[in-house]
Amino acid sequence: MARRASSSTNPIWFIVVAVIAIAAIAGGWFLKGRVSDPYRTTPVFQATEYYKDSNSLRGNTYKLDGVVGDQLHYTKDGRLYAVEDDGNPVPVIVPQNLNDMNIRKGQRYLFRIEVGDKGIIRALEIKEA
Repeated sequence: MARRASSSTNPIWFIVVAVIAIAAIAGGWFLKGRVSDPYRTTPVFQATEYYKDSNSLRGNTYKLDGVVGDQLHYTKDGRLYAVEDDGNPVPVIVPQNLNDMNIRKGQRYLFRIEVGDKGIIRALEIKEA
């Protein structure tokens, strides 16, 4: 009587497949964090530099990642919010054309901002973070 060949799976293959799956999941998670930022090519706003000399930032566009604090003022042209960037409150004017975004206190948002004349910060775009 002839014996049948036994072809059991080597346990090393299970370990190799598990390592590849974990690496693929970690790589996807890492790339998602990098690619999902809509303003990744825009320089990051530095609140400390803004408070030192706002005129040096004038006319440039930046990315501001912050938590919205209180609404400081409201006019027909827009709203003025205090946005906390690393513990520093920054005044940001959100113009009326961005009024379709429901901005809530305590929520984190990504702003594309422009520092205008006299250091006034105006939001150009807003995305929920």
